[in-house]
Amino acid sequence: MYNKIIKRLLDFIFSLLLTPLVLLICLIFGILIYIEDKGPIFYIAKRRGLKGRVFNMYKLRSMKVNAPDIRNKDDSTFNSENDPRVTKIGKFMRKASIDEIPQLINVLKGDMSFIGPRPSLVSRNYNDLDFFRKKRLEVRPGITGYSQAYFRNSIGQDEKIKKDCIYVDKVSFMVDFKIFFKTIKSVIFRKNIYNN
Repeated sequence: MYNKIIKRLLDFIFSLLLTPLVLLICLIFGILIYIEDKGPIFYIAKRRGLKGRVFNMYKLRSMKVNAPDIRNKDDSTFNSENDPRVTKIGKFMRKASIDEIPQLINVLKGDMSFIGPRPSLVSRNYNDLDFFRKKRLEVRPGITGYSQAYFRNSIGQDEKIKKDCIYVDKVSFMVDFKIFFKTIKSVIFRKNIYNN
């Protein structure tokens, strides 16, 4: 009942209420992004969501225009405090997770939830995914999730995926409530931001 109806209803209501704030933040940081590094304000990436469906995920652009896509060995995104690809305003946005705020539009549209596993890359065909990678697609991906709240970038991609599967089995209002407040604490104290 919670996962199928109540969770989506709460996502819709809260994302709708927060839309004016999202637009204001995008306007302010959009101007700063453009002043520092002329180019698009948003970064739009193809991601795999609920039941393997592909959607466009929105972020405020934190990297320089035409920055190369560098990956770790486990195919997770490379990030470092001194990454030369990241703009000055981008570094600040990443530390405060401001670059993720446009994903509230994805929540409003139903592509994502506030809480859930982070959206998957579309690097393989859905049928080629292993058991764990398919299992985590049984719920909507989230702006934050269990792995992000408790570990952020301090663990590898495979470990994150397995922990996401634990969340899929235990999803409930109380679990989401705890993840939400743990995320706030993690962002405020800036824990485990970088994996390098």
